[in-house]
Amino acid sequence: MNIKRSILLRVRVAFLLVAVFAIAVIVKTSRIQFAEGEKWKEMADQISYQTRTVKATRGNIYSDNGSLLATDLPFYKVAFDATRPSDEVFQDGVDSLAYELSSFFNDKSAESYKRILKNARATDRQYVLLNRKQIGYQGKKEMESWPIFEKGRLKGGVIFERVDKRFRPFSNLGHRTIGFINENNRGAGLEYSFNEQLAGKDGEALYQKIAGGGWKPLYDGSEVRTEHGLDIETTIDVNLQDISESALLRALDYHEADYGVVTVMEVATGEVKAIVNLERNDKGYYYERYNYAVGGLVEPGSTFKLATMIALLDGAGISINDSVDTGNGIQKFYNNTVRDHDEGGYGKITIKEAFEKSSNVAMAKLADQYFGPEPARFLGYVDQIGVNEPLGVQIKGEGQPKIKRPADKAWSGITLPWMAYGYGLELTPLQTLAMFNAVANGGKMIRPVIVKRVRKADKIVKEYNSVVLKGQICSEKTLLKLRILLEGVVENGTAQNISNAHYKIAGKTGTAQILENGRHTKKYYTSFAGYFPADEPKYSAIVLIKNPKGWRQYGSNVAAPVFKEIADNIYSRDIEMHDPLEAEFMAEAGVFPLIRSGNQQDLKLVCNELGVSNHSNSEAQWVRTRVVGNSVEWRENKMAESLMPDVTGMTLRDALFVLEQSGLVVSTEGKGRVVQQSKPVGRRVNKGEQVKLKLS
Repeated sequence: MNIKRSILLRVRVAFLLVAVFAIAVIVKTSRIQFAEGEKWKEMADQISYQTRTVKATRGNIYSDNGSLLATDLPFYKVAFDATRPSDEVFQDGVDSLAYELSSFFNDKSAESYKRILKNARATDRQYVLLNRKQIGYQGKKEMESWPIFEKGRLKGGVIFERVDKRFRPFSNLGHRTIGFINENNRGAGLEYSFNEQLAGKDGEALYQKIAGGGWKPLYDGSEVRTEHGLDIETTIDVNLQDISESALLRALDYHEADYGVVTVMEVATGEVKAIVNLERNDKGYYYERYNYAVGGLVEPGSTFKLATMIALLDGAGISINDSVDTGNGIQKFYNNTVRDHDEGGYGKITIKEAFEKSSNVAMAKLADQYFGPEPARFLGYVDQIGVNEPLGVQIKGEGQPKIKRPADKAWSGITLPWMAYGYGLELTPLQTLAMFNAVANGGKMIRPVIVKRVRKADKIVKEYNSVVLKGQICSEKTLLKLRILLEGVVENGTAQNISNAHYKIAGKTGTAQILENGRHTKKYYTSFAGYFPADEPKYSAIVLIKNPKGWRQYGSNVAAPVFKEIADNIYSRDIEMHDPLEAEFMAEAGVFPLIRSGNQQDLKLVCNELGVSNHSNSEAQWVRTRVVGNSVEWRENKMAESLMPDVTGMTLRDALFVLEQSGLVVSTEGKGRVVQQSKPVGRRVNKGEQVKLKLS
């Protein structure tokens, strides 16, 4: 009986517990449904809907003449809302739409696309990504005319999601200077340094979560519009940048060097017209990986002898015609030896000759003689020049000059003599160039300018003018002597190989052993820094090449020829640097300049400047020429998509722009205008195909 009663008790307790649990479930459900319904509905909406950031369109980066260096181009992801079209619109257009998609993307058959569209329709899919490939604006315009899609987003269900991509019209030209910005807002170059101005203000848009975990954009009027970024206008000359890169690349390839730097600057304004950094990768190709011109600290070698001469001329009262005994080219300082690069030395020579021949012994002896007891006084003149601190350039990452002081633990009795010829200190190439530019600029050290202004459309938001860092780096008397010395290097000294009859170059060669693991190796930094024309300086430039191979590893035969090639190109383009033509060489009426093909706007400008009558019946960008009487007629040079254009008669710059826009890989032979192209005009071509141009 007790057992029966016990079992009944347990059953009743269990029943009671189940009943209590059921009542609790009912109460909780009712509470959720009625009392907390709005709260949970709101939470569900938050899970199903999400406000996401929409990236603003970045501002443009322009060259000095308004050419685009970097811009955002719109690309689109193509998706489909299968619930939007009516049955009639869908059935009438699905076959044709599938065919168009197959032909456009060329990755699936029309039947496959038809199956995707119909499955989406059958399952009421509100968002189906039709292809992972992103299309351009022209592709979008084409798709908007297709069956179903022509009805638009609301009645046709087509969804074009915009994705901006950074595009560089001149490809890798000035790659590291233009720079980049990544998703974490880190990067390099102007893109990073001026990110705050270029970035604009992001907006917001509503997205809905759909089956499969994807998100579909909604256009309900609640979106916050983006604000486009500001534009920046640089000082970079595209033509000069191209010339500099080409000249440096040839030298690097020939000497199989590790890397090279070129920077070209306007003397009076400090505007940087070209800045090149090319580094060799494991496969032997050169590309821009790091901005050595701005951030690369190296021992300057003999180019620093310019600073030594400023200290000697201003602080020691010597004359450039005074004598110095270099002996046999070997001089001991304690247990260390200074050597001249010519065996046997130069004996007793003038200080001018010592500078021209780049005698290390002479510079070390003179610095030790006049400043050995007071090295701080020598460094005072270095500080007066302004190379002891960063220039404050507009690109982030400038190197901090490393110059030892007598109070430093690393200072010793040999520090000053070694510093006198460019060892034991480190400067960036741009800092060295600023010193030479100051000599060319009447003694004024100015901050290099890379960005001239920030604009919002045509409105100038901020303008960057030249900033004088040092009003006078030395006395006027010393300045005149320095210019004599620098001209003498080219006329009589280590850089005689770049002297020419058309214009004068002033500068200094440099060859410095590379320091590795605390020891100087048989590898070298070769350099040449200077300005031209020497009598009326307009441009200054520096060329630095690291570790050239071969038996001639000096600044005179590695870096100096690159300087001259760039200077020659500038001289040939800059009419103001030329002496006026005599009357017999002036242009005659009815004699036309050699004009064959190119950009209509550029050619019109040339003809108008030369006073040549010209006219056109076409607004085409690219034209060919025909002489009609005493005038030039422009005729359209047709550029059909996927067909080989006619680039004969064009300049290399124009030909490269046209062909690379078509996705072709271009190689060249010779110099001048295009006289022959390897692919016949009108032939169908594919992206990535090789095209060889012969120039003359």
